[in-house]
Amino acid sequence: MPSVTPPWTLREYAFIADGERGALIGPRGDIAWMCAPRWDSDAVFGSLIGGGGSYTITPTETFVWGGYYEPASLIWRSRWVTVSGIIECREALAFPGRDDTAVVLRRIEAIRGDARLQVRLQPTAEFGRLPMRDVRRDDATGCWLANVGSLRMRWSGAADAHVVGDTAAERCLESTVVLTEGESVDLVLELSDRELHGPPVAAPQAWADTEKTWAAAIPALGPTIAPRDAAHSYAVMRGMTASSGAMVAAATMSLPERADEGANYDYRYAWIRDQCYAGIAVAADGPHELLGKAVDFVSERLLADGPKLRPAYTGSGEAVPDQRRLELHGYPGGYDLAGNHVRDQFQLDIFGEALLLFAAADRHDMLTTDSRGAIDAAVDAIGANIDRPDAGIWELGERRWTHSRLACAAGLRAIAAARVVRDPGALSTLADHIVADTSSQSLHRTGRWQRAADDDRIDAALLLPALRGALPGRDPRSVATYRAVERDLSRDHYVYRYPPRQGLGTNESAFLLCGFVMALAAQQQGHTVEAYRYFERNRAGCGTPGLFSEEYDIRQRQLRGNIPQAFVHALLFEASSTLARTTAEDTEGSQ
Repeated sequence: MPSVTPPWTLREYAFIADGERGALIGPRGDIAWMCAPRWDSDAVFGSLIGGGGSYTITPTETFVWGGYYEPASLIWRSRWVTVSGIIECREALAFPGRDDTAVVLRRIEAIRGDARLQVRLQPTAEFGRLPMRDVRRDDATGCWLANVGSLRMRWSGAADAHVVGDTAAERCLESTVVLTEGESVDLVLELSDRELHGPPVAAPQAWADTEKTWAAAIPALGPTIAPRDAAHSYAVMRGMTASSGAMVAAATMSLPERADEGANYDYRYAWIRDQCYAGIAVAADGPHELLGKAVDFVSERLLADGPKLRPAYTGSGEAVPDQRRLELHGYPGGYDLAGNHVRDQFQLDIFGEALLLFAAADRHDMLTTDSRGAIDAAVDAIGANIDRPDAGIWELGERRWTHSRLACAAGLRAIAAARVVRDPGALSTLADHIVADTSSQSLHRTGRWQRAADDDRIDAALLLPALRGALPGRDPRSVATYRAVERDLSRDHYVYRYPPRQGLGTNESAFLLCGFVMALAAQQQGHTVEAYRYFERNRAGCGTPGLFSEEYDIRQRQLRGNIPQAFVHALLFEASSTLARTTAEDTEGSQ
C-alpha cells in the first residue's frame, strides 16, 4: 500500500484557489492541503500537517520537478522532466468557485515523449478521521462516486481506476495513466456539501470558463517596477477573496514560524487589518475589484459590530471558532491547532486602518452608503477607546501600543480629507490630540517612537504612521524611527518586527511585510537606492512558485509560517506601484 507523500519544505508548494477555498500542490503532484467546502472547513487533503487525505499525480520514471503559473492567473502547471520526456499537469480550481462545491481540474499532458503516471485519490473528512465510504462507479458516466464525511464526491476521467486498500482507513482509488506524445487526459474532482445532481462537470467548458474568469479578474496595471510579480500578487489576493468580500489571511493552519517554539496559528480567516492593507495596496494602482470587495466586507462588519469589531472573522462573517487541538502529528517542528485566540482580542488599530481604507476608496469614488455609515462607526469607536489598552498589530499582551494609537491618528487625518465627512475639522483635531498625547508618553529619549510608554524598544510597525500620514515623513520623529529600524532591525535588507529574545537571525525570522514597508519608508525618506534594495531583497524571499509566507529565515533561506500570506503579497503590490510612481515623479521633478 503506498504511503502518503511526506511534507515538503514550504518553498516548493504551488497554490491554486477559486475564492472560496485553496489547495497546495507539492513537487510530486501531491495535493497536500485543501479544506472543503470552504476555507475554514475541515481538511479533506491534510497530509501537510500529518492528517489523512491526498490526491497525487506522479510520473513513474525518475524526474526533476518544476512548474509555472499561466500569466495573470492561479492556473498552475506542474512540469516534470523525466529520463525519457517531459510531462505537464495543468492544475486549477474551477473559477469562479461556488461556496458549496469545490471543483479540482487536473489535465495531464505528454509534452515530449510518452508519459506514464500513477494517480492516487484518497479524500478523507475531518482532517483524516473519516475515510471514503460507499465507493462505487457509475457505469453510465464512468464517474467514481463516494461519500466523504458529510461531503459528496464525484471523480471523472479515471473510469479504469480501481479501489485498493485492505481497511477502510487505507481505501483509495488508483489509476495508471499512459499517454503518447501530444495526448492529454482530464481528471475532474467534485466535492460538495450538497447532492451532486445533474451531469458531471465537463472539463473543456470548466477550463474555458476558468481561463475567461481569470482574464477578467486581473486588471491592467499601471506603472510598476515588477509587473509580473505585481500581477501574480493580485491574483493570489483575488484567489483568497470569497464572494462575501472576505479575504483570508492565508490558506493554511499550523505551519510553524519557528521549530518547536509554539508559534503555530490558524490563518484561514479574514483579518480586518489584512483586508484593509490589501485594499489600500490595490488603491495605490487603481479602482480595482479587490478595493471594492475590501470596502464592502469591512463596512458590513463595522455596521454590524461597531466598537465591538472583532480582529478577524470567518469568510462568511461569523466569529472565528475557539482554538482546539486535532491530535495530528503536525508539520515538522509544529503541531496541529485549529481556530484562533484572536477572536477574543481587542485591537484598536483596526479602526484606523478601516478609515485609511475608506479614504483610499474615496479617492477612487468607490464609497457606498454603507461605507459612509461605517466611517461614523469607526470614528466613534476611536473616540471611545483611544486610551484603552489593546493587543496591537502583533497580537501580544494588552498595552497602550504606540502603533495602535498612531494608526488611528493616520486614519482620522486621511478620512478628514474625504468628501463624505461632515466635520473634518473635528477629526483633524482629534488626530492632533492623539499624536501629541502619544508623543508625550511614547517618544524615546533619542527622538524616535518606542513600542509603548513602558516598552522602549524599536518596532518596525512604527514606520507605518508616517507612511499613512499620522505625521510627515520628514518629521524628526519619523526620521529617527526609520534610522533605528535600519540600524537595529535590518539584516541584509530583510527586516525583523522587533528585537527578538536571542538576537537577530537566531530563532526568529525576518518579517516580509516589514521588509516591503521598509522599502516604502526608504523611498519616503528620499533613499531611492535603499528602497529598491529592500524591495528586491524581500521580493526574493519567496518559493519557486512565487508565493510568500509570513516570515523568512535568512540563515537557512526558508519560508516560515502559513502560506501564502495575503498581506505580504499586498505590500509587494503596493511597494511595486508606489516605487514606480514616486521614482517617475522624482525624475520628472529633477528635469
